[in-house]
Amino acid sequence: MPTVGVISLGCSKNRVDTELMLSILKEHGYTITADEKEAEVLIVNTCGFIDPAKQESIDTLLQMAEYKRTGKCKVLVATGCLAQRYEKELMTDMPEIDLLMGVSQYPRLPEALEAALHGKRQSFCGRDNTILSGSRVLTTAPYSAYIRIADGCDNRCAYCAIPLIRGGYRSREMEDVLDEIRTLAEKGVKEHVLVAQDTSRFGIDRVGHSQLPELLERAAEIPGVEWLRVLYCYPDEIDEELLNAMARHDNICKYLDLPLQHADPLLLKRMNRRGDPEKTRQLLHRAREMGFTLRTTFIVGFPGETDEQFAHLMGFVREIQFDRLGAFTYSPEEDTPAARMDGQAGCLRQKYLSEETLSIIGCMDVLVGVRLHSLIYAAVMGVPMIGVSYDPKVDSFLSSIDRPTLCDVKDFTLERFQAAFRETVENRQAIQETTARRLDELILKLDQNEELIRGIMEQAK
Repeated sequence: MPTVGVISLGCSKNRVDTELMLSILKEHGYTITADEKEAEVLIVNTCGFIDPAKQESIDTLLQMAEYKRTGKCKVLVATGCLAQRYEKELMTDMPEIDLLMGVSQYPRLPEALEAALHGKRQSFCGRDNTILSGSRVLTTAPYSAYIRIADGCDNRCAYCAIPLIRGGYRSREMEDVLDEIRTLAEKGVKEHVLVAQDTSRFGIDRVGHSQLPELLERAAEIPGVEWLRVLYCYPDEIDEELLNAMARHDNICKYLDLPLQHADPLLLKRMNRRGDPEKTRQLLHRAREMGFTLRTTFIVGFPGETDEQFAHLMGFVREIQFDRLGAFTYSPEEDTPAARMDGQAGCLRQKYLSEETLSIIGCMDVLVGVRLHSLIYAAVMGVPMIGVSYDPKVDSFLSSIDRPTLCDVKDFTLERFQAAFRETVENRQAIQETTARRLDELILKLDQNEELIRGIMEQAK
């Protein structure tokens, strides 16, 4: 049987799909390899959630397609959310793909691969329900595994395309989930991480109320389960019952992962987010009192967001002092209500060539950058910059051109930014001159290093 390599992109739910696929392939006699060069079949389980994830999926598919030329690859397969959402476009625009499979067609993978290996190009992206459970080949560390307890979503947030891709919310049977945890624990898995698009709604579609507290209580009693962790809870379904259930057992992590998205009531309403922001604030303070670790994510730049609403969000962040926080710029997703709203942020969504990027940056008065390449481009084009650090390499580059680092990303404040912006604008000319001088010095050093390396290589010959 052919050798198969699988690349899994995107979220933990996608990883579960990958593990189900691997098990199906293994049961049908396929050999699994981690070396793309040796794989006769390459499968990319794609993400189609937001623009950067889509681009990563397309780039990965193109990279894997190169192994048709340089490796042993005969068939390239695209599966997952991007395949489900953009079936027609991928079949038309990416002839490199030999087989396309959506999020619910994995049981057909062996027969589809057989046809693809004989030259038949097909697409399977029907709207059947996602396969929620089954035998898996774990790709995580042997002591940890994700447990998908539901799929799809009924929340209908204005910016989100997940219901368009995955369909409505569907919980697994509780006994099915418990059996999976029990089986994994017997195989040595210590940490069991419960995942879904919205874990807090587990069971609502089946019995009319959340069964997550009961699930946690029962799972905590299973021998061998040392850690239970819950991800992706929706705040309006978190209550004292759930907090108490999590607090009662030492093997349930006191950890709340709440993708809050914003704190301003009017903007949350515009996002079609349910729940009362004040009740959420009280919930978070109560969780703090009980010793919970708090993680969240926010969206900035949502259509119509005002400076006052952003300031409200920043005040909320300072008040709660989250242990972990992720921030994402709003990404307009086609066929969602938010994409049709007025007040879209002026972000550049296309993928530009380096020359085009340089040209765009060269038109700016000031660049605020986090990524190293944006700061380098600004320096090359003589554009004053404000650098926010996420990595020592950013600090090192800014230091080399005599520019201070504004702050680390976790210490960013509106007040600090405003002060830095005023300083940059007021000293624009001097900054440009200093940057140009330092850049010339760096280029001279680069030329000298190149000559040195050439000399060493000549001697080596």
